[in-house]
Amino acid sequence: MDKKNLLEALKQVKNSGKKAFTQKVDLIINLKNINLKKPEDNIDLFTILPSNPGKKIKICALVNKDLLEKAKIFDKAINKEDFNEYQDKKTLKNLAKEFDFFIAQANLMTDVAKVFGKTLGPRNKMPNPKSGAVITQTTNLEELRTKLQKTIRLKTRNEPIIKVLVGNEKMEDDEIANNVMAIYDSLVHSLSEGEGNIKDVILKLTMGPAIRVKK
Repeated sequence: MDKKNLLEALKQVKNSGKKAFTQKVDLIINLKNINLKKPEDNIDLFTILPSNPGKKIKICALVNKDLLEKAKIFDKAINKEDFNEYQDKKTLKNLAKEFDFFIAQANLMTDVAKVFGKTLGPRNKMPNPKSGAVITQTTNLEELRTKLQKTIRLKTRNEPIIKVLVGNEKMEDDEIANNVMAIYDSLVHSLSEGEGNIKDVILKLTMGPAIRVKK
């Protein structure tokens, strides 16, 4: 993707629908020549952005007592001894809704799956080793927290579309553009035909029209 074309499209996006509040900038990538019924054609990867896209990421840690104090650097840390407090479906749904990422100790994953799996799994929030969210005693939790604040998940569901937040209209154009480029490059490298699987790339504000980016 040509960055100059991307910046031109971004300027159009920012001028397309001014509102009294700060709008988000969304990236939509439509894919082609893929069959989502085939496991190898499904996209599911994590990408670290150069800049935080403007959303505070909330992280919940599921840990043993030996890591509980260290894990309190996150927004919430739940001791394995307290897992029994999360049997109620409503409590679990509220927990899943409140947090963007869940991390867990590797030796607790079986317990985490039993207690939280049915709620977190369908919401794509189970602790995932691809994002570094399955931890051990030696994991640098400060570095993990910093990384997750800039991490987004690219995932196809029922349609060959990737839609993610890349910034907000108050951010510098270059910051947003670099986020888009990082996502685009990461996605292209995961596709069987590379750019041949990209149908089009679209940017839009929360309440603005879709602006197509020239390749």
